[in-house]
Amino acid sequence: MGSNQLGSNNDMQLDKLPSPRLLKRQHPATTMQLAFIERSRQTLIDILEGNDPRLALIVGPCSIHDSLAAQEFAERLNALAKEVSDEFFLLMRTYFEKPRTTVGWKGLVYDPQMDGSHDLVNGLAQARDLLLALADQRVPAATEFLDPMTPRYLEDLVTWSCIGARTTESQIHRQFASGLPMPVAFKNNTSGDLEVAVNAVIAASHPHTCFGIDEEGQAAIMRTRGNPFSHIVLRGGKAHSNYDPQSLAQALTLLRKAHLPLRLLIDCTHGNSRKDHNEQVAVFESVLQQFMQGNQAIRGILLESHLAEGSQALPKHLRELNYGVSVTDPCLGWDSTEKLILEGAKQLRTRRENESQRLACLEKALF
Repeated sequence: MGSNQLGSNNDMQLDKLPSPRLLKRQHPATTMQLAFIERSRQTLIDILEGNDPRLALIVGPCSIHDSLAAQEFAERLNALAKEVSDEFFLLMRTYFEKPRTTVGWKGLVYDPQMDGSHDLVNGLAQARDLLLALADQRVPAATEFLDPMTPRYLEDLVTWSCIGARTTESQIHRQFASGLPMPVAFKNNTSGDLEVAVNAVIAASHPHTCFGIDEEGQAAIMRTRGNPFSHIVLRGGKAHSNYDPQSLAQALTLLRKAHLPLRLLIDCTHGNSRKDHNEQVAVFESVLQQFMQGNQAIRGILLESHLAEGSQALPKHLRELNYGVSVTDPCLGWDSTEKLILEGAKQLRTRRENESQRLACLEKALF
């Protein structure tokens, strides 16, 4: 066969994949772990619905490539979460799938050894084991679902999920999102178009009948009920950011026009930070100020953070990898992250105390 010819079906290699049920049996969740996930989801729902006045903070590496470093990050995040629990509800970014503009390492699920061996079965197992470890540590997990099949293997352990900028417009992703058991977000697309994300929320909030797989891994007809807690994430675009007051106002106008709940999450990375990880600080501070000035539609903020600052290219020999450093987008280091969140919590605490004092004085004056 010449190099300019397409092969037949026999040229495609197909390997057996364990069913979602089998993988869950091999890496089972305990009753206590599942109860923690359920409580975490309800807390997040309360924040999205405005019944909990705190902000959700989704913080963690751009992508997971080292489970040990991820667990160390989770330990630190858990300790920090306890310090700021009156102001913030912290979740950890656990992104196992990375969309690529062309080619490259696609994430832990696809190539856990980072050597081109593409052991997807091991990748799914490692992802599930890390999510189980986080549940033990009482750290809620947040992830992006890229392939429509992966949720079946991991969704019982995830508190928040999102559909990325490159797939927000995909009907397939909107359909499977409508059946996810946790709140799901849609990011605006890479050009910065907000209407695409709003349309995605409309679609995901409705029931769908579509193709999928069941717990046995068999092709199935899925009939979803719709996801009532879908929402949008503003992550900026190629030409401009969209975390400023005017952009948030535009997003709220679109949500009102579509008769959708007014709830926004702001991503401090990507187009909003112009891909400069240090610029996340300015974005975070701006969004926090808008929240304190009365924009109650802001329900959460996303930060890319790791144990150490920056990023690294994949070396020829994996033993040369630097521990705790991102292999995809550059991240804030832990020290900067901790300082930023503690200062944000302090500002919110001061605002809350001042408001309480003001109300107490008003009540005293009236009575």
